[in-house]
Amino acid sequence: MTIPTRFSLVLETPAASPEDTHRHYRNKLSVETDVADVRYDMQRGVNDFQLIDVRSAKAYGECHIPGAINLPSNQINEATTASFSKEQVIVVYCWSPACNGGTKGAARLSGLGFRVKEMLGGIEYWRKEGNEVEGTLGRAAPLIG
Repeated sequence: MTIPTRFSLVLETPAASPEDTHRHYRNKLSVETDVADVRYDMQRGVNDFQLIDVRSAKAYGECHIPGAINLPSNQINEATTASFSKEQVIVVYCWSPACNGGTKGAARLSGLGFRVKEMLGGIEYWRKEGNEVEGTLGRAAPLIG
């Protein structure tokens, strides 16, 4: 089989309507945030969300975002979240874009009835953008866990 010279992988599947595209990206933004937006809010004292580091206790102890609490994604359940407010948005983060711990944490938290967003880029991009960190190793902590 020969592929026509004017065949397009981009256009093989037709683009969605502007309305469907708008709805898709609004929905995406309702479950995601990024390092710059989290930092912006934190610098201005906006604390309407709870920041949760879903990595291991060891990784959190070595290096984490100031103000974040640690709750590994595999430990999220009714008992470990009993003190959390369901009125406050939770923002979760993991290692990096290559890690799905934040996604797992967000899925578990939303399954328990919490409103949650995943911070894209994780601690890796938080650090790459030069933001402040806390922990026993701070900026010297390994970027992978």
